[in-house]
Amino acid sequence: MSDEIKFKHGIFTISLPYDKQPLMHTLYNSSMLNLSSLLLFSENPSQLIDFYKKILQEDPKWSGGDFKGFSVGSALLIIGPHDKVHGKNQNSERIIFNFETDDVAGEFQRMKEAGATEIAAPYHPGEDPGMDLATLADPDGNYFQLNSPMK
Repeated sequence: MSDEIKFKHGIFTISLPYDKQPLMHTLYNSSMLNLSSLLLFSENPSQLIDFYKKILQEDPKWSGGDFKGFSVGSALLIIGPHDKVHGKNQNSERIIFNFETDDVAGEFQRMKEAGATEIAAPYHPGEDPGMDLATLADPDGNYFQLNSPMK
């Protein structure tokens, strides 16, 4: 029997001595912080809201003024206007948000048909050949990915 446990976090495997098991619990079950929302600003938020209705196959669950929020897992994807945001995203790689799915290839095709722009077709990253990833862009040029569940 090994004196270490291994646990997978995204594309990384972390080995911890058995006496560090509380650290593993903290990494996966931290109650200190919870990602509650992602704000996506646009010069044309109504276009993005319509786009994400098709992508997420649902209407927004929250509304406040010009802002709409989609419930995605335990977080909200909130879309709205910002006076300093103009045109398309000129630095799309800066932040990429991920949607987890068991069917990366199927969802990739469905989302392309719904109007998403293909950036990278489904592939297996070198860091984790068991994972599936695909990258798409919304009408403002914001990148998002589909990923298979992290194991």
